[in-house]
Amino acid sequence: MTLVTLKDVLQPALRDGYAVAGLVTLGWEDMRAYVAAAEAENAPVILQAGPSCRAHTPLPILGKMFRHLAEAASVPVVAHLDHGYTADECREAIDSGFTSVMFDGSRKPLAENIKETRAIVEMAHAAGVSCEGEIGFVGYSGGEGSNGTDPDEAAQFATETGVDAMAISVGNVHLQQDKEGGLDVARIRAIEALTPVPLVIHGGSGVPIEQRQYLSQNSQICKFNIGTELRMAFGHALRRAVKIDPHRFDRVQILQDTHDPLVSATRAVLQAFRASGKLTQSINLNA
Repeated sequence: MTLVTLKDVLQPALRDGYAVAGLVTLGWEDMRAYVAAAEAENAPVILQAGPSCRAHTPLPILGKMFRHLAEAASVPVVAHLDHGYTADECREAIDSGFTSVMFDGSRKPLAENIKETRAIVEMAHAAGVSCEGEIGFVGYSGGEGSNGTDPDEAAQFATETGVDAMAISVGNVHLQQDKEGGLDVARIRAIEALTPVPLVIHGGSGVPIEQRQYLSQNSQICKFNIGTELRMAFGHALRRAVKIDPHRFDRVQILQDTHDPLVSATRAVLQAFRASGKLTQSINLNA
């Protein structure tokens, strides 16, 4: 059984200079491919259930799916709730077997965000579960704009909430399809100077590969969330699979053709974070 918490995988990454991929799942096909890719790379992996995933599949089912994959995996697997917006949602995830929850209070005033995040941290830790918080709103491509993280507020947030990981807004954007942007390294350094907490980048698909590689090894960024990039890989593979034979109608057969291309795309993502082949003996496998 290799089901672990977020803290279990991020602390070794922080110490040894690599990052762990938080992979956004939408269904069985992608989460299975993500674990297969992690095993091929001998790297830990974080399976994430975000709002769109939860709208499609109930949390108790997702928890069982994540745990089933983790129990058979040869690498550490984190079952993570991404962008939980309420205490009830985080509590349901914990009750459903998730080993990590992310509470997103980034739209709220600082004091309110701290108060609510601290309560989620206390609830999660009491259950042996990790908690990620967010300070500084990360916007959406073509939608809401970002509100960059203030380093002093980040330090206060980390200290007063006790989060195991802290998502920050440093030029990253959700749902970005290209990699023409880049992160604000000066702001990252300013945050690092004030807190030792592992940092998280949401919207990692929009970060150039070279910058992912550099920051994975040379910063406190220990987790990059990747969703859009792999959803695009899955969509391209599915489109090819459908067009191969217009008379084929069995969706199981069609979806099988997405597995290998998605595994390949995921392996490339993991390799950029320098996590491939990392020893896992130091990671607690008894969660």
